[in-house]
Amino acid sequence: MAITAEDIAYIYDLFGPLGGLTHRKMMGGLSIYFDGQIFAILSTDGRVYLKAGGDFAKDLAAEGSVKFEMENGRGMNYWTLPEAALDDPQEACAWARRALDAL
Repeated sequence: MAITAEDIAYIYDLFGPLGGLTHRKMMGGLSIYFDGQIFAILSTDGRVYLKAGGDFAKDLAAEGSVKFEMENGRGMNYWTLPEAALDDPQEACAWARRALDAL
């Protein structure tokens, strides 16, 4: 699936309250930046992932988030945005701020 204008609009609706957002289409997906720092991606299957490691990754896992895995089975340090935040910009931005603080 290719990233559409509607997908991009969804990301800006979801994380818009952060301000300072930019994006770049990469490898079929979308990289999402705050003030030039990548903090999230939108995969080709429509999943929103936050960049995470250490304790923050553990917190996401405790919320039911799953780690991004490439087709070759290799993982990356991106975890799905918790389900409850997918339709709640306030909740999504709270998680995004935690991701940015952890970088």
